[in-house]
Amino acid sequence: MVKFYLQVQKVESKCLFQLSWNQNQQITAELPYPENIIADYETWQRIYHNFYSQELRGKVINIGVIAPPPVDWQGELVQGEAKLLYEFHQWLRSKELYDIRSILTANNNKDTYIDIFISCNTLELTRLPWEAWEISTQFLQTKLRIVRQPLNIQQTIQQVKRKFEKIRVLAIFGDDSGLNFAKEKQAISSLQKKIKLDLISWQEGKDIQDFKYEIVEKLKSQQGWDILYFAGHSRETDLTGGQISIAPNANINLSEIEQPLIKAIQQGLQFALFNSCDGLSIANKLIELGLNQVAIMREPIHNRVAEEIFIQFLNNIAKYQDVHQALLTACDYLKLEKNLTYPSAYLIPSLFRHPSAPLFCLQPFGFRQYIKRLKPTPLEAGIISILAFISVQIPVQTWLLEKRVLLQAMYRNITNQVTESVNINPPVLLVQIDNESIQKANILNPRPINREYMAQIIDKLVELKAPVIGIDYLLDRPDIEGDTQKDSPNDDRATLRPQGDRATLRPRGDRAMLRLKGDRALSQSLQTGIRSTPQPTRFVFATTRDSQGKWLKTHPRIANHNWSLGGEIEVLPGWYMQLLPSNKLNPKPRAFAYLLAVSERLQHLADSPKPQLTSKQDLWEQVNTYTSNKGEVLTSARTQLQPLTAFSYNFRQTWLHPIIDFSIPPRQVYETIPAWKLLDSSQKLQQQIVIVAPGGYEEAGTGQNNEDNFDLPAGMAYWRNQENPDNTRGVLTGGEVHAYMTHHYLHNRMVLPIPDIWAIALAILLGKFISDYLSNHPEQKLKQVILLSVGSTAYTIISLQLYISSIAILLPWLLPTATFWFYILPVIWKDKF
Repeated sequence: MVKFYLQVQKVESKCLFQLSWNQNQQITAELPYPENIIADYETWQRIYHNFYSQELRGKVINIGVIAPPPVDWQGELVQGEAKLLYEFHQWLRSKELYDIRSILTANNNKDTYIDIFISCNTLELTRLPWEAWEISTQFLQTKLRIVRQPLNIQQTIQQVKRKFEKIRVLAIFGDDSGLNFAKEKQAISSLQKKIKLDLISWQEGKDIQDFKYEIVEKLKSQQGWDILYFAGHSRETDLTGGQISIAPNANINLSEIEQPLIKAIQQGLQFALFNSCDGLSIANKLIELGLNQVAIMREPIHNRVAEEIFIQFLNNIAKYQDVHQALLTACDYLKLEKNLTYPSAYLIPSLFRHPSAPLFCLQPFGFRQYIKRLKPTPLEAGIISILAFISVQIPVQTWLLEKRVLLQAMYRNITNQVTESVNINPPVLLVQIDNESIQKANILNPRPINREYMAQIIDKLVELKAPVIGIDYLLDRPDIEGDTQKDSPNDDRATLRPQGDRATLRPRGDRAMLRLKGDRALSQSLQTGIRSTPQPTRFVFATTRDSQGKWLKTHPRIANHNWSLGGEIEVLPGWYMQLLPSNKLNPKPRAFAYLLAVSERLQHLADSPKPQLTSKQDLWEQVNTYTSNKGEVLTSARTQLQPLTAFSYNFRQTWLHPIIDFSIPPRQVYETIPAWKLLDSSQKLQQQIVIVAPGGYEEAGTGQNNEDNFDLPAGMAYWRNQENPDNTRGVLTGGEVHAYMTHHYLHNRMVLPIPDIWAIALAILLGKFISDYLSNHPEQKLKQVILLSVGSTAYTIISLQLYISSIAILLPWLLPTATFWFYILPVIWKDKF
């Protein structure tokens, strides 16, 4: 907004006008000193005092309504005003001021108002009604507003520490001798929904010294004020900055309360309204002390005129007009609506303002208003839309999660928050059928896995008293006898056809015969485990859907669902946990890892359902009923699919879907042993869950080769490098994934990732709020940057620790932080430190 500064100074018999604007642009003009206008003003002033001789907000004796004087003072006042304004306007239209008027009216900008700051060096010139200056703006969209300032200003304005709360108002009602403040108190009290009001007033019988002390303490209040209002008697003084009457025969000079006023300004006081007489010296004093703006009455003011001005002013303030416009609108009301009742009253109010101060305006308060303030600019809308779009892309989410888990692994290791497991065995033993095991067993094609070899592994595990055994192989098809896999491909007895989880065999020709020696051997080994004492071995088999959505379950010649369990082995993309259905009656098979974990827990419960070869009821139905009656063993809200998460699937999102926590080192989750080594071992197991799974050979997979071998997540790569820098194995097997999920089910380690889009939304709100705060508090920029940097660092550390803690929540960092600083940095860079 363009501001003009006009100094009007008496220099001998001349009147010097000096107009300045922008940066060091100025123009001067000289006029003869207007002795005739000063005389006209004094005549008008005498008539004005006579007309408003009673109920003035100066010291008076008589009380009552305006009595008709012997002289028609109203008619005289109207004529005096007309003559004064005519001569005043003629003087200001002098040809010597043509260039100044041209500059004032030629400025073409988009601002609603152009403010002209006027200062005068004599009291005579200051008293003139400069607000009535009629400068032609017929070709301008903007309006010119006259505002006053002292000729000399030494104090800089106090930076306002605005808070998003109601405006605080201190209203002081002083000596009411001959006056009535009832309407003003009622008017200001009516705004209490929009302001916080503290009203103090003189009351008969009150100790004057106590009242003075109360005024001083209120001004110095640590809570601070935005507006100071005074109603009562006052008068001008030459040396003490004006005098206000707080009680009958009790006055306070502004110089006496200078320090409390300075304290109030430092605490955020922005605007003062002195609805009392002769306020010029009061206004000059307050601006000199550093107050942003103050409205005063330049002449004595009648009580009812003061009421009218104040009520109209408050009505305009309540409409969120700035104080200057609110005062001008109130004066227009007196001029247009009340001129017959209160002639010349509209010429009395003036606004004094520090030239560097923004105009005070009552701010809308409340949640709706705050939401409106959050409306983004076009640039903000564009950048935020890009960040939001990026955040909902699945590849981006996967990449961010992987890098975050890597960071968590590093943080866990650096801060030594890794449980040392020297004497503690991990909960899972992973028996891996790797390439070496296949070679030593002379298996030509491990797809499908040789059932006799699998039977040997089961026999060994039963011998070693394994409590729970999970078989991460899909055994949905019958296998042929032992060495059939070694036969020539041209042999017409049978052929291998990839199908299911590893492979299956289909008969070729009419002579094909299925000899199920391998399946019988495996079935017998499993039944031996079921009959073992004192606790039967619990078996969990792999199951999954085929391309048509049908469940592929273990072949009945191998195992029966009445004494074994079947679990879903699908590994979700993005390293998300397999969740349980929210409805316990859902027929969908539960996660393979969950069944392993719950089977381990059931081993320790004496009354739990145990697998029996003679059972006629589905074992899962027995387990499901038992766990439900026991309060959902190993079941919590996080392990179940929640409605919000399910809802997000419709938008290809995974809101609050727990992830696999690869920040935990593998040695805390499982230990591995090759199958060949297990068969040669005689060491007893330590009550661990056993998973028999492929150990990284290329043929592993349910539909195609290498399907069971996954790219190594960054977190796992970090741990492998920490434990053995020479380990170059770059894949993660499905068995290892299931081991992690089993660990998480056992320890209820369900890490909830907060969606990036949620965190970005919160960062927008926080960033907008803080940037708005910083815009209104530009002081101490460096300190603010340091505090925000510390806060951002603290958020990083808290989010890292929150992930590792039992709360197990992953707070996004990269995109929300970028969003937050996108709002903050422009405000910081706006002005150099």
